[in-house]
Amino acid sequence: MAVLQTAYTDQVAPGFAGMAANAETSNRITRTNEDSASLPFGRAVFRGAQDHGCTATVGAGFLGISIAHEALGLLAGATPDAFPQNASVPIMTMGVIWVNASVAVAKGDQAYVTSAGLLTNVSTSNTILTGWVFDTTTAAAGLAKLAKR
Repeated sequence: MAVLQTAYTDQVAPGFAGMAANAETSNRITRTNEDSASLPFGRAVFRGAQDHGCTATVGAGFLGISIAHEALGLLAGATPDAFPQNASVPIMTMGVIWVNASVAVAKGDQAYVTSAGLLTNVSTSNTILTGWVFDTTTAAAGLAKLAKR
């Protein structure tokens, strides 16, 4: 019989961007991605031009953080771990979710989003995500929990 796997990691990753971090009370909504580019999992989502639309373009009307969807089929040429244009995007408006922090963050730091859509704890020239704070500490850019309670 052929050996399928001979090496294992010492520690399994705690989560991935867009994954609900725990079973705390949360609120989730759905909107349609208006962007021609894909909208990645675990990103800040804003109101779109249409009544039920959303966009990753930073602006007024912050909705929440995009939730990963494990049943999203990947079509040829599509971006993995992202919602294509016109897809229904699940969005967490309250709760705890894993995200990729673009810089080192500390537990309790206020969350902001850069004009490029990256999550940070730096306020200068960035948009505040009111009520959202980092719930874990990272030594550098990387996976962190983001919470709104």
